[in-house]
Amino acid sequence: MAEYTPKERLARALRGESVDRMPAVSVTQTATVEQMEACGAFWPEANDDAEKMAALAEAGHTVIGFEAVRVPFDISAEAEFFGCGIKAGTKEQQPSVSSHCVKDISDVEKLKGFDINQGRVATVCDAVKILAGKYGAELPIMGSMLGPFSLAQHMNGDDWFMAIMTDEAFATALLDLATEFNLAYANKMVDNGADTMVIIDPTASAMLIGDEYYNKFVVPAHKKIVDAMHERDVATVIHICGDTTMSLELMESSGVDGISVDQSVDVANAKSKVDKAVIIGNLDPVAALWKGTPESVKDVSQKALDAGVDLLAPGCGIVSKTPNAALQAMVEMAKNHKY
Repeated sequence: MAEYTPKERLARALRGESVDRMPAVSVTQTATVEQMEACGAFWPEANDDAEKMAALAEAGHTVIGFEAVRVPFDISAEAEFFGCGIKAGTKEQQPSVSSHCVKDISDVEKLKGFDINQGRVATVCDAVKILAGKYGAELPIMGSMLGPFSLAQHMNGDDWFMAIMTDEAFATALLDLATEFNLAYANKMVDNGADTMVIIDPTASAMLIGDEYYNKFVVPAHKKIVDAMHERDVATVIHICGDTTMSLELMESSGVDGISVDQSVDVANAKSKVDKAVIIGNLDPVAALWKGTPESVKDVSQKALDAGVDLLAPGCGIVSKTPNAALQAMVEMAKNHKY
């Protein structure tokens, strides 16, 4: 079998095509304090400065061995773009949403006509361009963004879960705005060199909202993004937190290439639930990676590989205090695995 570049290998693996071995990647956030110390780019500055963001993303490759570079490291820039309050992060903690910006449909109307070239999302796009200029010929350039359902929830707060059930006009308008933003953001990242797109949509869970509302609101929004990316030959991955086992068929109906599952999902069962989608995961970021040893990481990695996981990866965002050695052990297991 031919030996592929990392870029070719991941693209083929996400499309279910034959490869020489498993790619070693993380589709969720990659930064850790040890990587920051190695490259000299630290949170929170690396969340707001394109050069530092790119340097820290690069450390995932040069320090850990991931065969891709990925930005950003948090899921609050999208809400910040629309005016939500943000709690500043630290060297060890990501920024988070502290207040919301949409109460009713009149607020949605005011936010239309946005300029994607503003704010921290523009910084992320600039970091993508830096990374693509340096690594685009060989490595996958992975862009990531908060998905439309969770973005709407950030903008509206916890009232959002009631809104989708009681105020369809408002819910549709806000979700349409969020999806329009996602499309513009994703396309801008692709314009700047991204070739893989990850949609992180943690609250878009059928466990939270039920299959009916997931199918009504989430699937069409995800499908618009996936279709737009496929038109540009960009592979797509969706990550939703929690036990998504019973909704994997719905998730796959968006046409997504890969589904990232967390540690609460049984990999073998997940594989049986999908038709074509690649199953990615699902090492526990806390128990397995942060708290584990290289030896224990290899043991739990082997269990995931034995269960048939298509891409070995963390089950959610990597904890900032995770040791390099634990992540390197996971990377080693992936690189040594032949399908």
